[in-house]
Amino acid sequence: MKTYTIGFTQKGADRFFTLIKNNNISRIIDVRLKNISQLAGFAKRDDLKYFLSELCDAEYIHLEELAPTKDILSDYKKKIITWEAYRDKFNNLIAKRNIERSVDKSLLDNGCLLCSEHQPHHCHRKLVADYLNEHWDTDIEVVHLI
Repeated sequence: MKTYTIGFTQKGADRFFTLIKNNNISRIIDVRLKNISQLAGFAKRDDLKYFLSELCDAEYIHLEELAPTKDILSDYKKKIITWEAYRDKFNNLIAKRNIERSVDKSLLDNGCLLCSEHQPHHCHRKLVADYLNEHWDTDIEVVHLI
């Protein structure tokens, strides 16, 4: 199974949608806590859903269960906790949520986890992919689109 990840910051709409289209991604799985912020520009929920359908023939799904809690995210953004502490708290959260049981594997097959962070190495979308890769009996080839 091949799964992609992408962040929308530091990308214009042309780059973002070209990456989605050129990789023949079937669906975007939005793992953001807030997906309607005015700061998201073209990546606001309703706009993104429209653009994905019209430009890429891809669907849009929001899975809030794959997002961090407001408290965990806020503490990390305010530098109250380190990346390591954030990672541990988030991994504990998704383990408690049993995402390996609640997320349909078919969603990630040729799907793309979306968050705001440009790079995946300090983003929870990578943590989600790593966690599922570890807990599912299917090997997931994860491709981070930059």
